[in-house]
Amino acid sequence: MIKCLFKLFFLLLFFLFATSAAMAQSTVRNASGSMIFRTDNDGTVRNSSGTRVLKIDNDGTIRNQSGSRIGQIDNDGTIRNQSGSRMGKVDNDGTVRNQSGSRMGKVEQDGTVRDQSGSRIGKADYLDRRHTAYLFFFFNR
Repeated sequence: MIKCLFKLFFLLLFFLFATSAAMAQSTVRNASGSMIFRTDNDGTVRNSSGTRVLKIDNDGTIRNQSGSRIGQIDNDGTIRNQSGSRMGKVDNDGTVRNQSGSRMGKVEQDGTVRDQSGSRIGKADYLDRRHTAYLFFFFNR
């Protein structure tokens, strides 16, 4: 009976942790620490004024302010524009590449973003590396 309660307790803790991590909001900051974006629980991305600038759906679809599809982030890290053409890719180690494969920068595991020369250009807490790469290297380009 005690073993069963012990397992139930850890299962409950795991569920609570997984739920809170999945619902965590993210703050995206530039190199000086100023907030440039905030993501809501539903994937909505807001600028520092709180205005919705885009939304990234669970399936990787990127939508503009009016909800129109403007791109896609594939599971393998490929970033596509509205017409489906490849804009770049985020490798498994966080390296960000442009459409020709040249290195643009890197998103480290802790969310630190570095440019091509390795200089720190920002940080995103609790945000998928692919989404972070899109915001820093492909959004509004």
